[in-house]
Amino acid sequence: MTWEIVIGLEVHVQLNTQSKIFSGSSTTFGSEPNTQASLIDLGMPGVLPVLNAEAVRHAVRFGLGIEAEIGRHSVFARKNYFYPDLPKGYQISQMDHPIVGKGHIDITLDDGTVKRVGITRAHLEEDAGKSLHENFSGMTGIDLNRAGTPLLEIVSEPDMRSAKEAVAYAKAIHALIRYLDISDGNMAEGSMRCDCNVSIRQPGQPFGTRREIKNVNSFKFIEKAIQAEVLWQMDELESGRSIVQSTVLYDVAKNETRAMRSKEEANDYRYFPDPDLLPVIIDDATLTEIRASLPELPAAKRARFESELGLSPYDAGVLVASRDLSAYFEATMMAAGGVSAAKAAANWVSGELLAALNRAELEIVDSPVSPEQLGGLILRITDNTISGKIGKQVFAALMAKEGASADEIIATQGLKQETDTGAIEAVIREVIASNAAQVEQYRASDETKQAKLFGFFVGQVMKASRGKANPAAVNDLLKTMLMS
Repeated sequence: MTWEIVIGLEVHVQLNTQSKIFSGSSTTFGSEPNTQASLIDLGMPGVLPVLNAEAVRHAVRFGLGIEAEIGRHSVFARKNYFYPDLPKGYQISQMDHPIVGKGHIDITLDDGTVKRVGITRAHLEEDAGKSLHENFSGMTGIDLNRAGTPLLEIVSEPDMRSAKEAVAYAKAIHALIRYLDISDGNMAEGSMRCDCNVSIRQPGQPFGTRREIKNVNSFKFIEKAIQAEVLWQMDELESGRSIVQSTVLYDVAKNETRAMRSKEEANDYRYFPDPDLLPVIIDDATLTEIRASLPELPAAKRARFESELGLSPYDAGVLVASRDLSAYFEATMMAAGGVSAAKAAANWVSGELLAALNRAELEIVDSPVSPEQLGGLILRITDNTISGKIGKQVFAALMAKEGASADEIIATQGLKQETDTGAIEAVIREVIASNAAQVEQYRASDETKQAKLFGFFVGQVMKASRGKANPAAVNDLLKTMLMS
């Protein structure tokens, strides 16, 4: 039986404000439990929430980043439900009038095609606390430090048709919020979490019954959780059973989803406007000011890298994956000579550098090699001071902090490329004299066999010169001297 997968994501993003959305409590991660929860966060009688203006500005920045309708008049509501780490018994959120309306974001699929995913809305709300189960035998600990941290909940349309598309969408959101500098997006610390709404249907039929996978906190687990849920739903329907709309958890150890409870609808939360908070009004001047402060966003940067710098769609896509990476690349390119060095800089950054950082488990901002150092290395390859092969040796030395610059390493380790034709000819003569049988075979062979033997001679010359001979000069001189 053929099934079509239908996926929508609800992405919860913690905004990087210094204080909480309705109080002055700190939002610093990692503090001792229950040291950053004020009376307002706890909802004690007589306290009043005061809206954090920076959280509003962050939400508007995101809305402009996805070309969305901005809610010029948005309203906060109380979402009522009981949970141990929600001390007030309700969450302040937005329902009928969110701050961000319909928008979209484009994702790039594995085959290079671009797909547009609709975003239904994004609304502001406060985060709940955190339940702790480790080191509490038979009990649950409650840490309310996170309670009241500003959240932006981003709700997509059910436009994704595979787990890979869902991951591509989550990565696009992650890149965007970091470009906009509204969140660090650290999924390990809970700064970005996803709820995955998954259903299946036969092609052309109405949507099936969805189940919501709660609080998935890595790209890998988004993919694995959706795949596990899809297999479960297929088995249920193909066995003649029906799907019940539910909230489920993903069990990493067992690679399976497990139902928690039946899925709530909006009316179950008994939403009503919060009587302690006035509507939020976004005027023209504020909107113009925020729009003017936006950085160049990933889609625009990618298009510029392709059109102005001549990079391939793949290279451009890799380099705009994060704001820090794209900034590193552009700085490297300028240090290597400007636009003419764009392709070389892209190759080194997306290839050798990222591979080395991955092995060392480092982020681009922690790279031991600065853009200026890498650009200097590229310059020395471009001007034939060293070969590309020697360049990798110099790069390894830079990673190991063996020198302040490529020039310094080249000088101290004697790596400068030999370009003097007389010196290269001397090495070639030695190689020819030491391999007389191969020389005779080369001269007596057809072009196909000569090509294979030629590679042998090039290798011998490069070995004899300890990799310092200019490869182009070696090729030119060898062709003449082997036949003379």
